Amino acid sequence: MKVVILAGGFGTRISEETHLKPKPMVEIGEHPILWHIMKIYSHYGFNDFIICLGYKGNIIREYFSNYYLYHSDVSFDFNKNNEPIIHRSYSEPWKVTLVDTGLETLTGGRIKRVQEYIGNEPFMLTYGDGLANINISKLVEYHKSHKNIVTVTATQPKGRFGALSLDSNFRVKKFEEKVQGDGGWINGGFFVLEPDVFNYIDGDKTVFEKEPLENLAKMGELVAYKHTGFWQPMDTLRDKKYLDKLWNTVKAPWKLW
Repeated sequence: MKVVILAGGFGTRISEETHLKPKPMVEIGEHPILWHIMKIYSHYGFNDFIICLGYKGNIIREYFSNYYLYHSDVSFDFNKNNEPIIHRSYSEPWKVTLVDTGLETLTGGRIKRVQEYIGNEPFMLTYGDGLANINISKLVEYHKSHKNIVTVTATQPKGRFGALSLDSNFRVKKFEEKVQGDGGWINGGFFVLEPDVFNYIDGDKTVFEKEPLENLAKMGELVAYKHTGFWQPMDTLRDKKYLDKLWNTVKAPWKLW
């Protein structure tokens, strides 16, 4: 099953980093967050990736064009034809297809543009800026058992603020530091989709999370897989620093490999 990663957005909320590189190339530790996402899927045996490029897409192209060489022991014989001789490779067993899906294309349009590379088969989809310790194999099994067009991972993010529990006289009974969500579930990415989903996407200006998913929900063709473990997007510089801290202290919950 192929894995589609949306990596073409502008990443304006983390502009401190994205004025130089696309958001999926912002590093957590010594690797781009895109690498971390791919390692999660690869841990479960999914190694065929289609990456939707847009803003500063050539930086992602250059990263993968040099990836094998950078992760190998290599010799160069300048007296001959200067062809690299690979002795030992530490690279991943990945097949990576990079597709220019346009600079201004919205999420639905990017998915539609890679249809020819997916074919008539189920596929997975995620965003290029979110990490989780999600069990991908169980997600896929859940999708197959429910037989819907789209399965979306639902999660409850940790709240940004502490919560006060008050009695009838407004005395504080309890203070909870950063409670888990507010009872609501949100779109955590990590989708599994049937190829029929392409029929619900019009073109480049389609926001996948609007008409396509809303219409599929009305039809009863959108089911949620509840993930109660770690999930963290990288929307802001604060998020990046938090993920960096987890990675650098060897406590990264998403590091399943």
